Amino acid sequence: MQKKLLSGLFWVLLANLLVKPLWLLGIEVDVQNTVGNEAYGFYFAVFNLSYILNILLDLGITNFNTRNIAQHPQLISKHLSGILGIKLCLLGLYVVVTFTVGALLGYGSQEFRLLAWLCLAQALNSLILYLRSNFEGLLLFRWDSLFSVLDRVLMIVICGCLLWGPRLSVFSFRFTVFHFVYAQVAAYSLTALLALAVIGRKARLQRLRFDRRFLLVILKQSAPFALLVLLMASYNRLDPILLRRLASAGAAGVYAGAFRLLDALTMVCYLVSVPLLPVFSKILADRDALSSRASLVDALRLVFWPMVLYVAGSAVACSLLAAPLMRLLYHDGAASYVPVFRVLVFCLVPIGLTYVFGTLLTAGGRLRQLNLLATVTLGLNVAANLLLIPRMGAVGSAWAALTAQSFMAAAQLALAVRLFRLPFSSFLPLPPRNIFHTIALMFKSNPKE
Repeated sequence: MQKKLLSGLFWVLLANLLVKPLWLLGIEVDVQNTVGNEAYGFYFAVFNLSYILNILLDLGITNFNTRNIAQHPQLISKHLSGILGIKLCLLGLYVVVTFTVGALLGYGSQEFRLLAWLCLAQALNSLILYLRSNFEGLLLFRWDSLFSVLDRVLMIVICGCLLWGPRLSVFSFRFTVFHFVYAQVAAYSLTALLALAVIGRKARLQRLRFDRRFLLVILKQSAPFALLVLLMASYNRLDPILLRRLASAGAAGVYAGAFRLLDALTMVCYLVSVPLLPVFSKILADRDALSSRASLVDALRLVFWPMVLYVAGSAVACSLLAAPLMRLLYHDGAASYVPVFRVLVFCLVPIGLTYVFGTLLTAGGRLRQLNLLATVTLGLNVAANLLLIPRMGAVGSAWAALTAQSFMAAAQLALAVRLFRLPFSSFLPLPPRNIFHTIALMFKSNPKE
């Protein structure tokens, strides 16, 4: 089992590290260079609204399904039809809420048209994540690693043809952000159909049905986590929406360009956090308090300093090299990205710490405290944006993001130290001779399982 887990983790990490940076720093950059800051800022603001509210498409179903199918694989046929029926109902809720928020923001016909396509793309992406949870529950990690990147591979191919076709005189048309969204919908649709076909071989799909009691069980278990995801997505993604309302689409486009490299750097922090949740959960489940605390300290010492060195080193290096990096990525007006990026890239430091200590608090079941901190952080982010955007534009929004992220990281660190009584030694580097021993203990199978 240990070998299968590590093998699956390796393939998922490898596939994502190979494909997703190419998508972020290759295709998305080329799209922004082609359509311009104004059009891309328009897209990015509407996209972030659809992204913030996409938790309504899932409500914790994917996490519930992964655990449930892993424990009871024989239920996959029954749950597949039931959950697909529930997700169809959630799609209606998501569309109504998203369009209502769009109307409150004063969206026009073009924005609603784009929002409709983005809602479809988010729904398909949520469906893919759910179907992947069945592969994870059945321990089919290679299938999971394939479908974790297949949509991006298809998008790279489709967008590459649309972007480079006119340049090579293969065909002639004007590329717009709508073509970018159409490519995403096409890629998500094909990936979802293939994933459904593969999982259909493992489970006989029955007639779609809606089970109200099943939905209530999921909601009861996952509501605090779903709220946390919504709040964190809000304070992470609200800045371009406020920028477009308080400044201009061009300012939102500049922010999007600076944010893109931060998003790529954050991917490493996320991938490190994936195995941390089950590892921390297993450690905290140990009934021997002394043993649990010692293992927790060793686990933190294993990840804390490498994370700090990565995020701090990357932030400082990127800030110093901001001008050449922006010139390398963007064709026109690269200088406008530099002051925004120099501030925004330092968000990588608190984000990295949040992935470590937020994961620890989640594993410890401290969702009520996390939701309270996320609510305060969201309020701080909105207040800072309202104060700084009229005066400083996109740079002000970058400072607002850094302020909010720093508060969240510091609060989570303080809360983790207090709740888990972490000693100062938790933040010291682990001696090299103990590293492999600690990794082995963390992934060692429980003999009682």
